[in-house]
Amino acid sequence: MFDDDEGLARREAHWLIREFGVEAPLYAAMKAEKAIEQKDFGRCAHWKRILEILADSRTAKSAASKY
Repeated sequence: MFDDDEGLARREAHWLIREFGVEAPLYAAMKAEKAIEQKDFGRCAHWKRILEILADSRTAKSAASKY
Protein backbone atom coordinates (compact mmCIF):
# COMPACT_ATOMS: atom_id res chain seq x y z
CA MET A 1 0.00 0.00 0.00
CA PHE A 2 1.22 3.49 -0.84
CA ASP A 3 1.26 6.41 1.53
CA ASP A 4 -0.69 9.56 0.63
CA ASP A 5 2.31 11.28 -0.99
CA GLU A 6 3.07 8.29 -3.20
CA GLY A 7 -0.56 7.95 -4.23
CA LEU A 8 -0.74 11.65 -5.07
CA ALA A 9 2.45 11.44 -7.14
CA ARG A 10 1.08 8.44 -9.07
CA ARG A 11 -2.24 10.17 -9.75
CA GLU A 12 -0.44 13.30 -10.97
CA ALA A 13 1.85 11.22 -13.20
CA HIS A 14 -1.14 9.52 -14.82
CA TRP A 15 -2.88 12.87 -15.26
CA LEU A 16 0.26 14.29 -16.91
CA ILE A 17 0.35 11.37 -19.34
CA ARG A 18 -3.29 11.96 -20.28
CA GLU A 19 -2.80 15.72 -20.68
CA PHE A 20 0.66 15.95 -22.25
CA GLY A 21 1.42 12.48 -23.63
CA VAL A 22 5.10 12.02 -24.41
CA GLU A 23 5.84 15.54 -23.16
CA ALA A 24 4.73 14.69 -19.61
CA PRO A 25 8.33 14.22 -18.35
CA LEU A 26 9.30 17.63 -19.74
CA TYR A 27 6.43 19.28 -17.88
CA ALA A 28 7.38 17.51 -14.63
CA ALA A 29 11.04 18.49 -15.07
CA MET A 30 10.07 22.13 -15.55
CA LYS A 31 7.99 22.00 -12.36
CA ALA A 32 10.93 20.46 -10.45
CA GLU A 33 13.28 23.13 -11.77
CA LYS A 34 10.90 25.91 -10.76
CA ALA A 35 10.67 24.42 -7.26
CA ILE A 36 14.47 24.44 -7.01
CA GLU A 37 14.58 28.08 -8.10
CA GLN A 38 12.10 28.90 -5.34
CA LYS A 39 14.10 26.80 -2.85
CA ASP A 40 11.06 24.58 -2.22
CA PHE A 41 12.91 21.31 -1.93
CA GLY A 42 9.93 19.33 -0.68
CA ARG A 43 7.99 20.21 -3.81
CA CYS A 44 11.07 19.48 -5.91
CA ALA A 45 11.30 16.00 -4.36
CA HIS A 46 7.62 15.47 -5.21
CA TRP A 47 8.18 16.35 -8.87
CA LYS A 48 11.32 14.23 -9.03
CA ARG A 49 9.26 11.27 -7.76
CA ILE A 50 6.72 11.96 -10.51
CA LEU A 51 9.59 11.90 -13.03
CA GLU A 52 10.67 8.51 -11.67
CA ILE A 53 7.12 7.17 -12.01
CA LEU A 54 6.92 8.47 -15.57
CA ALA A 55 10.26 6.86 -16.43
CA ASP A 56 9.18 3.56 -14.89
CA SER A 57 5.91 3.57 -16.84
CA ARG A 58 7.72 4.27 -20.10
CA THR A 59 10.20 1.46 -19.42
CA ALA A 60 7.40 -0.95 -18.59
CA LYS A 61 5.46 -0.05 -21.74
CA SER A 62 8.59 -0.42 -23.85
CA ALA A 63 9.37 -3.85 -22.41
CA ALA A 64 5.76 -5.00 -22.81
CA SER A 65 5.66 -3.95 -26.45
CA LYS A 66 8.66 -6.20 -27.22
CA TYR A 67 6.73 -9.33 -26.26
